[in-house]
Amino acid sequence: MTNTEQDRWSRVKGRLRTTVGEDVYTSWFARMDLEGVQDESVHLSVPTRFLKSWIQAHYADRVLTCWQAEMPEVHRIDLTVRTAMRCAAPAKEAAAPADQRRIEQANARPAPELRATATAPVSASHDALGGSPLDPRLTFASFVIGRSNTLAHAAARQVAEGRRGDPVMFNPLYIHAGVGLGKTHLLQAVTWAGNSGSERKVLYLTAEKFMYGFVAALKTQTALAFKEALRGIDVLVIDDLQFLQGKSTQAEFCHTLNALIDAGRQVVIAADRPPSDLESLDDRVRSRLAGGLVVEMGSLGEELRLGILKSRVAAARAHHASFDVPEAVLDYLARTITHNGRDLEGAINRLLAHSKLNNQPVTLEMAEREVRDLIRPQEPKRIKIEDIQRVVARQYNVSRSDLLSSRRTANVVRPRQVAMYLAKTLTLRSLPEIGRRFGGRDHTTVLHAVRKIEALVARDIALSEEVESLKRQLQE
Repeated sequence: MTNTEQDRWSRVKGRLRTTVGEDVYTSWFARMDLEGVQDESVHLSVPTRFLKSWIQAHYADRVLTCWQAEMPEVHRIDLTVRTAMRCAAPAKEAAAPADQRRIEQANARPAPELRATATAPVSASHDALGGSPLDPRLTFASFVIGRSNTLAHAAARQVAEGRRGDPVMFNPLYIHAGVGLGKTHLLQAVTWAGNSGSERKVLYLTAEKFMYGFVAALKTQTALAFKEALRGIDVLVIDDLQFLQGKSTQAEFCHTLNALIDAGRQVVIAADRPPSDLESLDDRVRSRLAGGLVVEMGSLGEELRLGILKSRVAAARAHHASFDVPEAVLDYLARTITHNGRDLEGAINRLLAHSKLNNQPVTLEMAEREVRDLIRPQEPKRIKIEDIQRVVARQYNVSRSDLLSSRRTANVVRPRQVAMYLAKTLTLRSLPEIGRRFGGRDHTTVLHAVRKIEALVARDIALSEEVESLKRQLQE
C-alpha cells in the first residue's frame, strides 16, 4: 500500500467515524484494513466472516459513500476475510509478477459489491445464529397427540401457523415436562413449520448453543452484533432452558427476551420444570417467563404410548416394508414400558434390528427377551427440594421466597427449618447442597435445623402430625 493510499484510507476512516459515531465505528470498523486500490475497486479486509457479513448487511452504502467522497471514480468495494488472504502470502511472494494477480484473485475471493443489500441468512451473521441441529423426523405430522399433551400441541401449532405482523396470542409460550415426553419434538416441529414457506425467521437454539454464541461474541468483541441479530428473529425457540448458566449470559437472555416480547416477536421455551423452579435464573426472568402461557406435558398414558409405538412401527415400515409387529406385542410394550417416549422408540428399534439381522418374525417371546432392561420397576416418586419448598410454603401460608430469604421472624423460621428437615430426610442431597438451595446458607445452619425439628417432633405431637402430613403430600 502506497503512502497516498494510506492517507486516503485515514481520511475515509475519519469520515466513517463521523458518520456512524464512535461506538459503532469501534465495534465494526476499527479492525478493517485497506489492502489496496485498483482501477475502480477498493479492497478492504476484516478478521472474521462475521464482521464481513455484518458490514455487508448494514453499512454497505455508507462505506462506499465515504470512499466516493475521497475518490469519485470508485464504484466497487471488495470485502474479504483477512485470514484467507494472508495465508496465501508466501505463494504471492514466490510467484512471478505475471502470476501475482491470478493468485490474489484465487485466494481473496472478493465479496459482491457493498452497494447491494445483503440477503444472507441469519446463520451467516454468527455461528450460533445458524441454530442448533434439527431432526427431520420431529415434525407435527409425526407427533402423537394424547390427553397429556393436547394443550401443548395446540399452543405450538398456533405459534407455528402465525404470520409476520399477526398479533401474538401468548408470549412467551413455556412448555415444561420430564425427559422423553415430547418437549423437543414440539419445539423442533414449530421450527420446521415456521421455516417452511414462511416469511418469518424462526431460530431454534438450545440453551447451551445460546451460551456458546454469547460467549464467543464477547471474545471476538462482536456482542453488540450478536444481540442485534438475535433480536431480529421473528420466532425465537429455546430448548433446555434449565441449563442456562452464568450471570452475564442470563442477563443477556433476559434483555433479549424482553426486547423480543416488547417488539411483538414470539418466544417459545422448553425446560424440565416450571419457571418458578428455575432457581438459577434471576427473579425477573422467571417472572417474565411465568407471564406467558405455561403448559405442562404430563406423563404418557397407556393409550398414548400405544399410539407412539404404532407411529414408530409405521415409520420403520416405510424403509423396511416387511417389518411387522403384532398387536399383542404392541399392547405388551405399551403396558410395560412406562418411563418415556425414547424407551418406546428404543424398543421398536431393537425389534427391528433383531428381526432383520436374524431374519425372524417379531413375537411376544422375542419382545419380552429383547426389551426386558427397558421395563423398569415402579420407582418411588423422586422428591425434589423445590417440591418440598412449595408444599411447606403452602402449608404454613408463607411464600417460597420467604423460605429462601434472610428473614428471621417466627412465622418464617419454623417453616424453613421444617423444609430443611424434610429435604434431608426425603432426598439424597448433602447438607451443603440443601443450604445452597435455601438461599445460600451454610451447611451448619441446615444441620441445626434438622436437629431442632428432630427434637421437636419427638415431643410435640401436633408438629409430628404436621410433618407426617407433609411427607404424605410429597410422596403421593
